[in-house]
Amino acid sequence: MTEKSPADNFPAGYEPPKVWTWEKGNGGAFANINRPIAGPTHDKDLPVGKHPLQLYSLATPNGVKVTIMLEELLAAGHAGAEYDAWPIRIGDGDQFGSGFVDVNPNSKIPALMDRAPTGGGTPVRVFESASILLYLAEKFGAFLSGELRARTETFNWLFWQMGSAPFLGGGFGHFYAYAPMRIQYAIDRYAMEVKRQLDVLDRRLADNRFVAGQDYTIADMAIWPWYGSLAQNKQYGDAGTFLEVETYKHVQRWTAEIAARPAVIRGRMVNRLTGDPSEQLHERHDASDFETKTQDKINPAGTE
Repeated sequence: MTEKSPADNFPAGYEPPKVWTWEKGNGGAFANINRPIAGPTHDKDLPVGKHPLQLYSLATPNGVKVTIMLEELLAAGHAGAEYDAWPIRIGDGDQFGSGFVDVNPNSKIPALMDRAPTGGGTPVRVFESASILLYLAEKFGAFLSGELRARTETFNWLFWQMGSAPFLGGGFGHFYAYAPMRIQYAIDRYAMEVKRQLDVLDRRLADNRFVAGQDYTIADMAIWPWYGSLAQNKQYGDAGTFLEVETYKHVQRWTAEIAARPAVIRGRMVNRLTGDPSEQLHERHDASDFETKTQDKINPAGTE
């Protein structure tokens, strides 16, 4: 490793210690909930609704993947995909409650419990968004081809997203929007990578209607909440302008087509706690909730 002068580090003079130690609340958004250990911090049971599928989530990009999938399944006529969606308020540390940790020991949303799994038996827990998408696709036989080449291409792009999005979220998003100070090196490093990823998508979508080919699949559902939202300039403030997302014409075409799907519109609303009250459905237990239980209906005066 090339020797570096501590005077050139940021902050100037910083040198990594022999052994790293955690300084609680060391700056940046979410510092109050970040910690270097796993496990629950408190006892709290999870609520359980009337449907076999119980989703514990939040309308972050990873959470939206799953609610889009569930709404698409229902739109396609899979009545067994009815679900209860409960909000996990990560800013309050709900993900560290004992009930949630039992479903996902990694304390990240989304997490799913299937209380009526195929073949019967005890409930099945599913965590990690790609695992949930695959589980639901196989359970209902939808949005995932059984043909070898098409199925593999869907997997290629599904796992491309899982490997790529941390550069967008934890890398670019963190240093551009959430870090306690602006660090040019970090922003430049991750902006370059995100633009490369957008170019990968743009080139793929130049010759394909959807990312895995001509059919809409779980790969689109995984990628769109991250890169489609960025293409709409709905992530990290004005990051879309900073990254010139309008120049990726094929990504823009794909983004607009998926954004117009009714199931996607509904999926984006579920477990959403911020933004336009008409687009916030804090909990979802029935299809009628979209008409009667959005925040503008529950709280028309806009008071707490």
